[in-house]
Amino acid sequence: MSDLTQTWRGRAAAILIVLTVINFLNYIDQMLLSSVLEQIKLEFTLSDTEGGLLGSLFVITYTIAAPLGYLGDRFKRKNIIAGGVALWSVATLAAAFARSYEELLVCRALLGIGEAAYATTAPSIIADLYGPDERSRKLALFYVATPVGSALGFILGGLIGEHFGWRAVFLVGGLPGLLFAALAARIHEPERGRLDPASERPPGTFFTALGRIVRTPAWRINTVGLAMMTFTVGGLSLWMPTYLERVHGMSTASAGPVFGAVTVLAGLCGTLLGGSLGDRLQARSAGGYFWLSGVGLVLSAPLIVLLTRMEDLVALFVVAFFAELLLFLNTGPLNAALVGCVPAWLRGTAFAVNIFCIHAFGDALSRTLIGYVSDRAKAAYLVGQVPTESAVRAAESAGLNLAIATTAIPVLLGGLVLLWGARRIARAPDGLMTHPG
Repeated sequence: MSDLTQTWRGRAAAILIVLTVINFLNYIDQMLLSSVLEQIKLEFTLSDTEGGLLGSLFVITYTIAAPLGYLGDRFKRKNIIAGGVALWSVATLAAAFARSYEELLVCRALLGIGEAAYATTAPSIIADLYGPDERSRKLALFYVATPVGSALGFILGGLIGEHFGWRAVFLVGGLPGLLFAALAARIHEPERGRLDPASERPPGTFFTALGRIVRTPAWRINTVGLAMMTFTVGGLSLWMPTYLERVHGMSTASAGPVFGAVTVLAGLCGTLLGGSLGDRLQARSAGGYFWLSGVGLVLSAPLIVLLTRMEDLVALFVVAFFAELLLFLNTGPLNAALVGCVPAWLRGTAFAVNIFCIHAFGDALSRTLIGYVSDRAKAAYLVGQVPTESAVRAAESAGLNLAIATTAIPVLLGGLVLLWGARRIARAPDGLMTHPG
């Protein structure tokens, strides 16, 4: 290996580390709300539906802002990243000083805009740092932040919130991002498509690019499968700490950290295993990425239902571990499939439109919908009963338990779509896995 190659690989590793750490902060700040949702609901006297809207509004603005990824195909990506990180960090800090439910909603909305700018742009830089034979593994490392960062959000939120209150959680969570926004602005941005076959950027507008993307069958299959998974994962990420507190009597200080620890272990194992297996299976078959992801989603569905039937906490966390491991198998493979099915100059837009779709049809609604199902089920359980304090608590627990169980349906559907897509792509790889001419 030449000195020049070694220097470049060292630089690529440094950029990957910076982007991955920022991705950790991304998911930490997203999940801080989950651990202190009950505290916020009590302070502002909110229903489950209103509490769920705090989670959903973040996703809604994240979804609306996702087309910012189109700018990443035309301007300096590191500047878009730095601006997005700075915005979401300031929004997190501002949440600590919210004086009303409405002000907190505004902070959550700004958080979504900032994180959308980052999430749609960073993967295209990683795709230009590493060749196709390494991308699934490198993207898996980058997306380790999804389970681990989320878990750290649960843990930090639970511990800080228990001892210092929910406002301190957002105050501590927002500060590190300002430092990494400055670091992001100083990274050396690689040339677009440097490790891919040359492809000419044709003239046209955003809608021209959109047309090319949606005509790619692999992109469509990927997006449908991810949307179904995102519906469930996004909903559970908000409601599981509350579920553990309400249904199993855990404290804020233990529910978030314990669930976070399970998520760290399962997410690390699932994401890294999926990245390694995905590259191997894809080398054998054009549908390998989708096959592995589909199997993981289908097998996780019954475990989600089983989780809600567990009365023993140890058994519950064992089931949760395997359900999460299977869910996170798809992280590296599906993102590698996404960057591989469009030309290099279109990747930012492909991620932007993919993110828009998976959240618009996924967790933008699921977080509020879970709260709505919980409220409606609670009301149904109380029909014909005297609404004593104990009866209301039992109805609240039963309602949320039912709402959590129903989230198994979307991941089952998503897994079946990916398995169908894997077979279809394996039969005609040249026409389906690559972008149209």
